[in-house]
Amino acid sequence: MIKCNTLVVLSSLALLTFSNSVISGQLPKNIEEMRVSKAGQTLPQVVNRYQAINDTLEVKLQRATDELSVTEMAAQQGHRLWQQAVRDVQSGYHDDRSLYWSRLNMRNTLKQDKVGFNIADWQREILVKTVEKSSRGFSDIEFDPNTQINILLTGFDPFFLDRNIGQSNPSGLAALTLDGYRFTVNGKTAQIETVMIPVRFSDFDNGIIESLLTPFYRENSLDMVFTVSMGRENFDIERFPARNRSADAPDNLNVLTGASFKHPKSPLFTSGTSSDGKLNGPEFVEFSLPVELMQAVKGHWTVNDNHQVRTLSRGQFLASSLAELQNEISVEGSGGGYLSNEISYRSILLRDQFNLTLPVGHIHTPRIKGYDAQVESDIVEQIKAMIAAAATSL
Repeated sequence: MIKCNTLVVLSSLALLTFSNSVISGQLPKNIEEMRVSKAGQTLPQVVNRYQAINDTLEVKLQRATDELSVTEMAAQQGHRLWQQAVRDVQSGYHDDRSLYWSRLNMRNTLKQDKVGFNIADWQREILVKTVEKSSRGFSDIEFDPNTQINILLTGFDPFFLDRNIGQSNPSGLAALTLDGYRFTVNGKTAQIETVMIPVRFSDFDNGIIESLLTPFYRENSLDMVFTVSMGRENFDIERFPARNRSADAPDNLNVLTGASFKHPKSPLFTSGTSSDGKLNGPEFVEFSLPVELMQAVKGHWTVNDNHQVRTLSRGQFLASSLAELQNEISVEGSGGGYLSNEISYRSILLRDQFNLTLPVGHIHTPRIKGYDAQVESDIVEQIKAMIAAAATSL
């Protein structure tokens, strides 16, 4: 009897030790993830819209027994979040923010909740990265083999959230609205597939844009690429993206690059081949979109062919050609000195490195403060019309 009680006590201690080891491997929340609490208090209906998906993630995480199955499960739940957000937006819920905040909520769950086996920190990191990729549409790009025109479009997360926790991003709404959208032009069927890009310098430094585009460029399987972000008063098609960063503005992790107009900095490419880890390329590149066709579209906003740039020696001016910019050091491209300029530069530079001629370029949407469903819907409709007009050139 004594031996039996001793075994019971020892077994209980063993279970307690195992239980502690299961939950001890928590990862700290980053700045972006810590905003979820404030957002949940300020925008509960937006933030909690997909709570059921996160609840399922929690349950399945607790029941997981090995690394492979839990990683597959995380990928499925992330993909489920993306697909649900796409369905909702295309059914009339014109809001990109629920996807953003729900993804961060899932990240928090994967970093800190109980797991059904003794998980290591590096395994939790893999789960977080898995949800990141699948909930951004990266695992959902699938062109119908019967389409003749394949178009890829990227949107961005909301940003500057410490200024306005309720900020939306029309480019993100455009990505959700247009994912899988098909239309006919000149007797050809066109299809748009989309992804959502994070507003984080580190993701760009680690080659997120190159890893997205390289398979398509290598196979020459795209006919047009649009990168989209929120910008100024009207629509701007950014003619001359620049290599360097110069914006004195934080990303969503509150990271500052230290760059400025007087001291522009080249972006990093840690996955690249340069010895110093910097992104190699010319100071400026040029878009190849059929801008005249896009400008002819009637809508609420003017569509500008923006030639404005900034260089170290000349300051801000309207550039007429790449030849004029050949010996300059870039400070700002037509799209500025932040990540919206950089995504355009990287996508065009990579296109040129593959010796392709497909149209690639950046659309800056009109700027909105906070969230405005009607204005954002109007923005998206004009983007849709501009893309359809551009496709007539193919």
